[in-house]
Amino acid sequence: MSRTLVFGSGGRVGSRLAEHLRDAGAEVVACGRNTCDLEDLSALKKFLLSSGATHVINCAAVSGLEACLDDPVTAHRVNAMAPELMARLCRLEGMRFIHLSTDYVLDGRRPGLKTEADKCRPVNVYGESKLEAELRVREEMPEALVARVSWVFGNSARPSFPEMMLRRALNGQALAAVADKWSLPAWIEDLCEWLRFLAYESDAAGILHLCQSGEPVSWHGYALAALESAVKHGLLHELPPVAEQKLDEQAGFRDARPRHTAMSSGRLASLLGRPVRPYREAVELAVASYAADPTFLSRIS
Repeated sequence: MSRTLVFGSGGRVGSRLAEHLRDAGAEVVACGRNTCDLEDLSALKKFLLSSGATHVINCAAVSGLEACLDDPVTAHRVNAMAPELMARLCRLEGMRFIHLSTDYVLDGRRPGLKTEADKCRPVNVYGESKLEAELRVREEMPEALVARVSWVFGNSARPSFPEMMLRRALNGQALAAVADKWSLPAWIEDLCEWLRFLAYESDAAGILHLCQSGEPVSWHGYALAALESAVKHGLLHELPPVAEQKLDEQAGFRDARPRHTAMSSGRLASLLGRPVRPYREAVELAVASYAADPTFLSRIS
């Protein structure tokens, strides 16, 4: 019988993934920051080997760019060394291993969709630590799957960019979003279903991009998509104005952000045997679920 160990179960992806897998009938061991400190590699080894897991999915990371900039040693240990150890142990124990990475490892210098074969050239400490993890995991366990994700949304218990924009709009606050940085979002519900399939029904290995389909969208366009859906589903009476901002003018950004990291979902579609849902449709479905939930506003406040 399979048992899946989910690292990072307190985070935006890991918390929903553990719940999703349980709902699908899987036995899940959820590991959050308070359960096992990934900086302590000895504790990590002991925990993983005693978990009884047959599958391991690593959603854990130090993901704040400024946090990584301020403490690169911790970022390196959690984001690179811990996944390397997970991969080694999974290889030795015959466990299926999926490690979540990020679009921030990509070379963000040119527009357009990036495939799994495109160049990686991170521009910040976070991206460097995640690329190092990719290299270490693949060297340690070639049969592991490294799944890059981007702009995950839809877990209202841990609000992300579109939920925060909706909250500001519902509270009558002024709205603004960066218009010169592009990627593609991943809806948490689709992402969890993809990971369930990849864990139990696929032996895909190497690098795989997990995001919605469509053309690259800016944070500004992403915000408008969410707000337009909110008007359509009655959360807002009318579309509020959203001012355009420039990436280089964001005072709180002390480490660089890559501009063009939109990923192609072509390999994912091939593995699934069906098209990947476009991001506009995913945003529409997410906002429709928010409109039907009377507790939505209180939960994202």
